[in-house]
Amino acid sequence: MKPEFYTVDELVIVCLARTIKENDVVFNGVASALPFTAMALAKQTHAPNSVFLGGLQGAVNPRFPFLPPVSVDYTFSIECDLTIPAEEIFNLANSGNIDRIFFGGAQIDKYGNANNSIIGDTTAVKVKLPGGAGACSISCVAKHFTLWNTRHFASESARKRGNFTFMDKVDFITTVGHKTPAGTRREMNLKGGGPDAVVTDMGVFDFEESSGVMRLCSVHSYTSLDMIKACTAFDLLVSDNCHQTVPPSRDEVALIREIDPLNIRKRLFAAEQLAAQMKFGD
Repeated sequence: MKPEFYTVDELVIVCLARTIKENDVVFNGVASALPFTAMALAKQTHAPNSVFLGGLQGAVNPRFPFLPPVSVDYTFSIECDLTIPAEEIFNLANSGNIDRIFFGGAQIDKYGNANNSIIGDTTAVKVKLPGGAGACSISCVAKHFTLWNTRHFASESARKRGNFTFMDKVDFITTVGHKTPAGTRREMNLKGGGPDAVVTDMGVFDFEESSGVMRLCSVHSYTSLDMIKACTAFDLLVSDNCHQTVPPSRDEVALIREIDPLNIRKRLFAAEQLAAQMKFGD
């Protein structure tokens, strides 16, 4: 039976999958249900000839019976084309043979720098985050990467306290965007093209080519441009072609629920976010 509605997690996954093109070699490393589900979805829909490098098992095109909660789970390598050592992923990226990587960020700034290391100053750490797990080096050489975040929305009380996920300046650069205090990617002689897409629980963004600044491309149906601006700590650049995000299809949502029957993807969203049930565009 086809689904009657979709939820925010499924919309975000479809938007992530749309950043994958046919024949792309795509990698996601440390555990995250959203990119893994998006990669599997793309391979089963619009990008069947993409190559999915899945998890720290180094599984190539894994065909897992269900999405596991961690990226070192044996489930990834039960059925796959082959497995490769984790260090070979870095060699592939350094030689320009990985087209897209996915990175989350506890904080993200307007240039696409992402922080997964610490909240606060290095001399006065407020929160110790998991760290980059190689994200800093591989973000410098991968052709492109997609950033994602499920907590872009900030409540009124959080905004009053200055608690934003999308910052004018991140507390620490774990993943390198288009411009840092040390200079632009060109000035730092970085090989990779940097981030070219950002997907959040509020909208989808790209980057203006000349400035390297994040630019809003589409707004999810349940939010608004004004709300996205209110939840973003830097002046938001808006595309001339900004539009409402195209909703997922019923078939895409049905596939997502087959790929992740344990609903691991939903763990990254607040309960109030998941409570909303959206109608399909058809």
